[in-house]
Amino acid sequence: MSGRSERDLALARQARMVALVIAGTMLVWMTAQWVGGQLGWQARFVFLFDLAALAAFVWAFVVTYQIWRKRRDNQG
Repeated sequence: MSGRSERDLALARQARMVALVIAGTMLVWMTAQWVGGQLGWQARFVFLFDLAALAAFVWAFVVTYQIWRKRRDNQG
């Protein structure tokens, strides 16, 4: 085998999910900003996309921190 434990594979899956959430959030947020400008959406409506993006980034930060802690605990 490659020497990877089931825990390492689970952490790698979590890290990939975080990466996809960050990339997807940026794409959706940038698209929403552009569409909002083109269609003349009110700022308070576009602000909802900002809040959703912030929530996704906070979630990604928290999960990244958890991954970091789990890997650090594994090594030590």
